[in-house]
Amino acid sequence: MAEVKLAAETRTEFGKGAARRIRRESKVPGVLYGHGGEPVHVTLPGHDLLLALRTPNVLLALEIDGKKRLAIPKAVQRDAIKGFLEHVDLLLVRSGEKVNVEIYVHTEGELAPGGYLLEHVLNALPVEAEATHIPESVTVSIEGLAAGDSVLAKDITLPPGTTLAIDEDAVVLQVLAAQAEEPTEEAEGAGEPAEA
Repeated sequence: MAEVKLAAETRTEFGKGAARRIRRESKVPGVLYGHGGEPVHVTLPGHDLLLALRTPNVLLALEIDGKKRLAIPKAVQRDAIKGFLEHVDLLLVRSGEKVNVEIYVHTEGELAPGGYLLEHVLNALPVEAEATHIPESVTVSIEGLAAGDSVLAKDITLPPGTTLAIDEDAVVLQVLAAQAEEPTEEAEGAGEPAEA
């Protein structure tokens, strides 16, 4: 995983008014915490942060007051209507440190013929990985699976250095039989001739 470098500034103003001023300058307020230290309130470049967050579990190399710190996003708040970033919580990490994250589950292949449906019980798989080597996703083959088949967490091949952070028997994907709709009374009577 590549690091994304961002220049961050510490901030001393808090509250809604200060946050609005920061956002008007195309920046995003945030908090950096972890390792038992005091939280550090920061301001981050809005556009660069938005681009960085497109990568799942991105590793951010923050330059704060001349010091480099590594962090991963833990909580991102967006405006519900416009989608712009309102606030971000960042977790400090160190090289070699293990962190719990969720990685996306992608599928490949085709289900067995017969009109089956694939249900994603988990869209993201909770795992523990080294902070500087977090995988973006895992790919699972669903080739030939039919109704009643399922993929458990333990069936998924994880990248080296990554371990499951959930019960290994947790269902991640399952295949369901497509159910035909029962005809309604109106549809049944539609084909009958009207009585005179």
